[in-house]
Amino acid sequence: MSRETVIAKRYAQALYEVAGKQGVVSDVRQQLQLVSEALSSDADVQRFLATPGIEAQVKIELIKKAIGDRVSSIVLNTVTLLIERGRYSALSSVYEAYSRIADEASGESRATIFTALPLQAAELSKVVQQFSVISGKRIIGEQVVDSSLIGGVKVRIGDKIYDGSLSGKLERLSKQLNSQAL
Repeated sequence: MSRETVIAKRYAQALYEVAGKQGVVSDVRQQLQLVSEALSSDADVQRFLATPGIEAQVKIELIKKAIGDRVSSIVLNTVTLLIERGRYSALSSVYEAYSRIADEASGESRATIFTALPLQAAELSKVVQQFSVISGKRIIGEQVVDSSLIGGVKVRIGDKIYDGSLSGKLERLSKQLNSQAL
């Protein structure tokens, strides 16, 4: 586990505890996602935050002006703390860790469902139901179309991958044949 991952989990756990006490777990998750995406998607902001010659307080003031009125004080304080400690680059990892902690606490899991072609709502619902049974949790599914799968479905829930895609089956068959040929 990388150092950034460990650090992100600590920040996420502390943030979750504060959000839980205030009853704003879901709001904090959404705000953290927005801030994370906004800061990581803008190359100029990334360069600004990465410039060692600019004092942390200057960076914080600019970030506060940009997002201060759009997010709760606990999200703003977390972002401020990350900048002060030179760990602003861990923000997206903090968001991911926070999401996992919140999902675990609520008995939910997020799944990425990869398919070669878009699924209809009823088909997607059926896949979500099946993986809810398998995982024992309520699954929130997000579909991603990946034509390289050829057919079938590949599902990622946290660190687990369930590969029922045609390309995955062909790859496993190829490995099996190669190992038997040796």
